[in-house]
Amino acid sequence: MKILLAVDGSSYTKKMLAYLTTHDELFTANNSYTLITVQPPLPPRARAAVGKEMADQYHAEEAEKVLAPAYKFLARHNLDAKTTWKVGHAGEVIAKTANTGKFDLVVMGSHGHGVFGNLVMGSVATQVLSHSKAPVLLVR
Repeated sequence: MKILLAVDGSSYTKKMLAYLTTHDELFTANNSYTLITVQPPLPPRARAAVGKEMADQYHAEEAEKVLAPAYKFLARHNLDAKTTWKVGHAGEVIAKTANTGKFDLVVMGSHGHGVFGNLVMGSVATQVLSHSKAPVLLVR
């Protein structure tokens, strides 16, 4: 099974990773795992001021801060994973990656804002659920 693990470095990501490692009947080393993090785009003026190269370097460094601990955690539990990062709006990018990469499952932590919170703030989880063709497992 090809599984996309959406991570953002939050405590919700840690809960999701802990869930994976405690449910080894579902999440075995035989699966193919990809960790993804999505960095928010810089405002256009800021990007223009620092230049493309500096902006790309900034995004890469920020993504590494999120991906490295998750990768190490999975490695300690004998789960090998590929890593990738993208820039954009997290919900849209995660769903698009799941669809174009033909993943069988998307797993992500959920902040659990509730209906009112999603209405006011939006929700990455809600966007992924509505746009992903793959099943989505939310861990709270």
